[in-house]
Amino acid sequence: MAQVKDVVCGMMVDSETAEYQSEYKGKPYYFCAPGCKRAFDANPETCLGYDHDEQQNHEGLYDH
Repeated sequence: MAQVKDVVCGMMVDSETAEYQSEYKGKPYYFCAPGCKRAFDANPETCLGYDHDEQQNHEGLYDH
């Protein structure tokens, strides 16, 4: 089990079982919910540049 951070909301996701995935510039990204995947796919540069030191409460923002 490999835990990786969802780059949209900061939640930890198991990369081996994650249902939602995207690839960007040859690198895989894993998401906790379809809304986070959609947000990433729409603008990956913004998601990758966001500072996730504090986990964001994203209730209602990304269809969780």
